[in-house]
Amino acid sequence: MTSWQDDAALDRLEQDIDGWLAGFRAGNPVVAAVDRGEPADAERRWYVRMRGEEKDFITVWLTLGQRTLRYEAYVMPAPEENAAELYEQLLRRNERLVGAHFAIGVEDAIFLRGELPNLALNEAELDRIIGSLYACVEQSFPAMIRLGFASRFRNTGGDTEGDASAERGGDAAR
Repeated sequence: MTSWQDDAALDRLEQDIDGWLAGFRAGNPVVAAVDRGEPADAERRWYVRMRGEEKDFITVWLTLGQRTLRYEAYVMPAPEENAAELYEQLLRRNERLVGAHFAIGVEDAIFLRGELPNLALNEAELDRIIGSLYACVEQSFPAMIRLGFASRFRNTGGDTEGDASAERGGDAAR
């Protein structure tokens, strides 16, 4: 079991995370935004929104709890077709992932999630987490979206404009 942290320790860690994320944004042109959760929200929550190449935007949410930092990235909406094959692909990819796993979330959307003990959190580890989630989504997204929405990618009379925009779908749902 990981150690519970009191409010003072969490306040210090929150300030550290604020500083680390500000540095990431300043030093990385891929980072489009770093922001906090809703002001009225009692959770200590941040999001890091990054420009992707395969997916327009990838947002990594970070939530600081008393024992762990939880992180997640929205990957894609629930598949419209080939769901069993897509879920099998996700389970097989989970075998190779370290520190994160694909999961089914709200409205059956696909997420990439993980958790790290607060005592193991430092700037390098936060950078690794954000970079790993970004790289995994970028690598996985094209095959996953084409499998889960296959009929949208079939060539219908040479019009591929809709295909390209559907494939690069951002994470507006998050």
